Amino acid sequence: MVRKSSESLRATLAENIKAFRKEKGISQEELAERCGLHRTYIGSVERQERNVTLSTLEVLSESLGVTVPELITKRESLSSDVQMGEIE
Repeated sequence: MVRKSSESLRATLAENIKAFRKEKGISQEELAERCGLHRTYIGSVERQERNVTLSTLEVLSESLGVTVPELITKRESLSSDVQMGEIE
């Protein structure tokens, strides 16, 4: 049986990746290049369609300059764009 992470954890990860990426002023494509991943993969993670591995979490955190716990912990003060669902 394949197990999936909870929807809330995938949602938190997606929101945080979008927020950190936007704070750094980089596109999904640029983040993908930094991570050595395909741009469509980054998009699918941000749309909560992917259950990422620990190694992918490490690569994402390194590329965004944050820790793995920062990626998977709900942020209290998200930007208004993220809260309103305007970041893609």
